[in-house]
Amino acid sequence: MQQIGTKIMKRIFILFILTLFLSGYLQSAAVKAKEPDNALVLLDDLENPEFTDDMDKDSLKTAVGRSIEYLKRLPPDREFVYGSHIYTAGYLVESMNTFLDIFANSTSSEDLNKKVKKHFYTYKSVGTDGGGSVLFTGYCEPVLKGGSTRYGEYRYPLYTKPGDLMVIDLGQFCPEFEGEKIVARYNGNEVVPYYSRREIDVERVLEGKGLELLWVSDPVELFFLQIQGSGIIVLEDGKVQRVHYAGSNGRPYKSIGKTLIDENIIPKGDISLQSIKTFFKDHPEERDRILNYNESYVFFEKVDKGALGNIGVVLTPGRSIAVDYRLFPKGGLAFITTQKPEIDQSDRITEWKSFSRFVANQDTGGAIRGPGRADLFWGNGKFAEIAAGAMQQYGEMYFLVKKPSK
Repeated sequence: MQQIGTKIMKRIFILFILTLFLSGYLQSAAVKAKEPDNALVLLDDLENPEFTDDMDKDSLKTAVGRSIEYLKRLPPDREFVYGSHIYTAGYLVESMNTFLDIFANSTSSEDLNKKVKKHFYTYKSVGTDGGGSVLFTGYCEPVLKGGSTRYGEYRYPLYTKPGDLMVIDLGQFCPEFEGEKIVARYNGNEVVPYYSRREIDVERVLEGKGLELLWVSDPVELFFLQIQGSGIIVLEDGKVQRVHYAGSNGRPYKSIGKTLIDENIIPKGDISLQSIKTFFKDHPEERDRILNYNESYVFFEKVDKGALGNIGVVLTPGRSIAVDYRLFPKGGLAFITTQKPEIDQSDRITEWKSFSRFVANQDTGGAIRGPGRADLFWGNGKFAEIAAGAMQQYGEMYFLVKKPSK
């Protein structure tokens, strides 16, 4: 009885704290996070882009097939918003199957372009400026060396999600916060934000609690593994262990690249994953200060398959994108136009070439917010790391849905 009473008192106290949150800080934060509903605009047929694709058919079939798998797991009448229109999951499955038939049976790029324009509606992202300009960045599945226990050079842990981490759905307490969540912990007296990166990595507040999943040798590589959200750990015995995002501490994501630019450490035109890593290699004394500027911290879990997106399917290199899940339909078929890097034998980028391709919306990210941001998944390997680390190219993004039969 005493334990039950204690649990009730804790719950009452948590509700009291949440009420204070909702009346102050969180209210302003939620208002700032709210985006306009018209992220997509239906184009007239004459406004359509030229639908050309620079990749192989098999990869697109795989990516779209995985979106279909996701949609089939949902109730057929689940609704998805495309601009001012709504489509059901069942209709989107039909739409994507129609697209795959067209893509497989088109005799040329001209034939494909003609058929897509004839049979599909095109919705364009309004972008950052209302005119459709979208900033494309890239991400990948990094490969790190590591150990299953702490020894030698392997001194930096990948943590699994702690048991005291609470994800609180604010919509349960106030309808106006529907879809908004906070991450917190109960310290015995009050509900407080979960530990920051500094508290976890420098003060080691999680050490010795049995949360260590694996160990790696480089804290900078571990930091960027958290940014990417998934990766491959090559263990000391040669075995490969994939890890994937299992949760975060809920702290806001802050770009250390911007910090390095603002402090005049790396010029804006030179900022990239490679230049940041080089700086930390040459200035290890600055590492903790700058890394801890980004308070966001990611926890992992072991997985058997490749990188997973937020809809629970394996991502397809070059075909999966991450966008703001609040604004764009999960699993949706999309078309992008932007630029990709060309590299020489020394792994240096020699130029950026324009390209376009069909992709699928299968992921999201803490830094991917608003109608003018998209992240392209490059897979793993040297080229993927270079492309993901350097990509900051503008372009356009469209979502496609089959026109209803007349």
